[in-house]
Amino acid sequence: MEKLSLENELKSNEYPGRGIVTGRTPDGRHAVIAYFIMGRSENSRNRIFIEDGEGIRTQAFDPAKLSDPSLVIYAPVRVLGNNTIVTNGDQTDTIYDMVESGSTFRQALLTREFEPDAPNYTPRISAMLNIENGIFKYSMSILKSNNGNPDACNRYTFDYENPVAGEGHFIHTYMHDGSPLPSFEGEPKLVGVKDDMEEFGQLIWDNLNPDNKVSLFIRYISIEDGSYTSRIYNKNC
Repeated sequence: MEKLSLENELKSNEYPGRGIVTGRTPDGRHAVIAYFIMGRSENSRNRIFIEDGEGIRTQAFDPAKLSDPSLVIYAPVRVLGNNTIVTNGDQTDTIYDMVESGSTFRQALLTREFEPDAPNYTPRISAMLNIENGIFKYSMSILKSNNGNPDACNRYTFDYENPVAGEGHFIHTYMHDGSPLPSFEGEPKLVGVKDDMEEFGQLIWDNLNPDNKVSLFIRYISIEDGSYTSRIYNKNC
């Protein structure tokens, strides 16, 4: 698979929706997570990321303008032992609870499907990173309607063992802007990542469409000891 420029993927797409990037830094020392949200409606744009324990959650920037919290207020990132879970909806909690009870990432997502936001039927995208005894692996998933048909849910899970240094994978909810919004197609895109978290975070933030971007979270986790450094970018601040 050809390694794509994440910068070009972002700046050439006015509306990829919500996106997850996971990977390993070129020096091999850190696991990488990035999660961004975008919005076209006032309700979607009226959000910020805030810290919540070891993870984050979304919050209304102006509570008076929050018209429907059901699909916009959730915890995108939660940490369960050696696992870091990142998703674009409340399936974060489903994965957390079921993995804690002994199920797998894949089994947890069998209980969920795409969002009920007709006519878009926004895909649910998820990832879980595991670091244990210096070994790093991650899985990614997308649950989407069958080409816009809500009567069928298509489920795809991708597992990456011993990720290669300098490589990451990028999955997002929409192929591009449209009405209805077309769901992401294919497997996660192979992209490059950077050793410097600040540089990589700024690359993503600067290349998201300035009118539609809302928030970005980025975290680098040490594969040696599990310690991490994070940063939040909010357009509303």
